[in-house]
Amino acid sequence: MIGRYSLPQMQAIWEQENRFHQMMEVEICASEAMAELGYIPEEAAKNIREKASFNAERITEIEEVVKHDVIAFLTAIGENVGEESKYIHKGMTSSDVLDTALGLQLKESSELLLTKMWEFREVLAGLAKKYKYTIMMGRTHGIHAEPVTFGLKMALYVMEMDRDIKRLEDAKETVSVGMISGVVGTFANIDPRVEEMVCSRLGLKPEPVSTQIVQRDRHAAYMSTLAVIGSSLEKMATEIRNLQRTDILEVEESFAKGQKGSSAMPHKKNPITAERVAGLSRVLRGNATAALENVALWHERDITHSSVERIIIPDSCILLDYMLHLMLIIFKNLVVHEDNMKSNLEKTLGLIFSQRVLLRLIDKGMSREKAYEWVQRNALYAWQTKTDFEYLVSEDKDIARFLTKVEIDELFDYDYHLKHIDYIFERIGL
Repeated sequence: MIGRYSLPQMQAIWEQENRFHQMMEVEICASEAMAELGYIPEEAAKNIREKASFNAERITEIEEVVKHDVIAFLTAIGENVGEESKYIHKGMTSSDVLDTALGLQLKESSELLLTKMWEFREVLAGLAKKYKYTIMMGRTHGIHAEPVTFGLKMALYVMEMDRDIKRLEDAKETVSVGMISGVVGTFANIDPRVEEMVCSRLGLKPEPVSTQIVQRDRHAAYMSTLAVIGSSLEKMATEIRNLQRTDILEVEESFAKGQKGSSAMPHKKNPITAERVAGLSRVLRGNATAALENVALWHERDITHSSVERIIIPDSCILLDYMLHLMLIIFKNLVVHEDNMKSNLEKTLGLIFSQRVLLRLIDKGMSREKAYEWVQRNALYAWQTKTDFEYLVSEDKDIARFLTKVEIDELFDYDYHLKHIDYIFERIGL
């Protein structure tokens, strides 16, 4: 449980019970493959399939004695299978079952994340279309620049989500691998065909060269991808936080009936959900760093990566699932204040049209340097004295030698900035 949101599907993938179930399925498939190849009796494989089961508490009980999780797991299963349990794990090593089971968990987690990412992408696309022509202030360095539209801002996020979806699809392929290659990965005591058959049945690809483990650059790439996706969500959440500031208030998170924003100040409505997303993205990036540290192991293997992964991989998958859930809440219920967007455009008294004046003077034959000087002096004076910029430009005697009042008036037109919005949307298929 995180906040008030339980994660039944994602959390179930990473529960110990499911981990043992996936490990057991790897062992059963390996037994069946060995039976088909004639290495163990077919009847034994059949009985293993029918009788294999486990009790998580019993595994823990055994592990307290043997101090080895896979031996405890195998012993517990063997108690249920009986005599033919001797054929389970034949020629295999612990990482064969652990890493292959992990590949299954990662594949399943990726599919859940991708489903939620596609849903979020569609919400963003809907907002992009709805507010395609809703003009608002574009800002650089936090300062008014030139107009954009809120729909264009959302379209930008659609494209980023498309890239993130592609990244996760690629990362899913990278970690959807298994290995049944035995100690140090040489297949000395197991037929390589067993690995191919097991991976095929489980929907995984065999690790081409595995040593005793699946190589951890795969998992580092996966965790880095989750961190990148988290950073994208933080970027969007940060924009919502900024646009909800009292002095801007162009959008805001929905505020439920009965909700309270502050223990001390009854008037407060804070962007707490977006702030939560921004904070959790830091955890994803920290976990990605830990995953990168796991790549370099001693020789064919050690277990310095193992304890780390048992924390960071489940946590990151669950966290990203939760963050996507929060972003869906924010954007599905986003409050958009078009009136404030319009009024904020006027706050700089027309200064946002300074480039248009500059370019028109250049078109009239002026040097860029001199035109910039004339426009800037009027812009600075307008800002200092709170005087309308268009008025100052129209009264400037130097500029008047090049531009008529009618020409100047035509330059101060918001629609000018929307003329290629359709082109951008057509280019991205929205």
